[in-house]
Amino acid sequence: MKPHTHIEIIMCQCAYKEKQVSDFLIARLNGYLLKFKLMNTQEELNYERIARAIDYIKTNFKSQPNLDEVAEKVNLSPFHFQRLFTEWAGTSPKKFLQYVSVNYAKKLLQTEQANLFDVAFETGLSGTSRLHDLFVNIEGMTPAEYKNGGIELTINYQFSTTHFGSLLTASTAKGVCYMAFYEDETIALQLLKAKFPSAKYLEKSDDLQQNAMSIFRSDWSELKEVKLHLKGTDFQLKVWEALLKIPMGKLSTYGKLANEIGNPSASRAVGTAIGSNPIAFLIPCHRVIQSGGTFGGYMWGNTRKTAIIGWEQAFINENL
Repeated sequence: MKPHTHIEIIMCQCAYKEKQVSDFLIARLNGYLLKFKLMNTQEELNYERIARAIDYIKTNFKSQPNLDEVAEKVNLSPFHFQRLFTEWAGTSPKKFLQYVSVNYAKKLLQTEQANLFDVAFETGLSGTSRLHDLFVNIEGMTPAEYKNGGIELTINYQFSTTHFGSLLTASTAKGVCYMAFYEDETIALQLLKAKFPSAKYLEKSDDLQQNAMSIFRSDWSELKEVKLHLKGTDFQLKVWEALLKIPMGKLSTYGKLANEIGNPSASRAVGTAIGSNPIAFLIPCHRVIQSGGTFGGYMWGNTRKTAIIGWEQAFINENL
């Protein structure tokens, strides 16, 4: 056998082994991706069932539907529905309903006649309940940064699944600029691009996004500072910063927020600024309700607002 022939055989054997290793790694990676996709799909399905249950209960609250009836509406046995709901909410369906009732909301508002934002009032609250205020930092965009439709901006974005449905998160080099729940990816991306029509967009995850997404993990012991880079007027930024001071498990009203920013007659303008909030959940506009105790509207759906408020009440009350 010629020397070069022997070398060719060895090279072929190495190439074959490399291909085996490569195929094995690709198979393993595909397995992980499939598992991750199935986990996301299951989480999305769980939220959809929870949302349908909340919708049904809200629509039929006068008849006080029992567990069996609600479970049937979401195509689950009473046992599986109870388990799913408790795993999702951290409490039973019955107690959850108490947390999202008008009477409970009124009670929360009444116990906060003292200034909700008074530091002395908040000293008795846990660090968890003041989570947003403590670790979210807002930086306003300069006019130069968003001029001409954001032509100077490069925006990374990613789609993900959370406890409360699908979420689109986007970031500039300075911080997260957009977080929105969505039902349709195409429409969600169109809404993002409408805010900065001339920016360059990359479907790409980055550390800024991951820090923001960590709020949806159950373990908050190692949360890092979240940087937000937001386009807004001085008034809007002031309102959004005031929202960060509403502790988890507490609720406020448009009037109270107007007082907090030193403009008591600006309740309507405060409502408009809240409706323009570009950051879902992290800037907790869901914690602002009407003075009569009804939850009112929410940019990402009234059912989702009810779900988030109930989940937060359960989180605080069940972990005291």
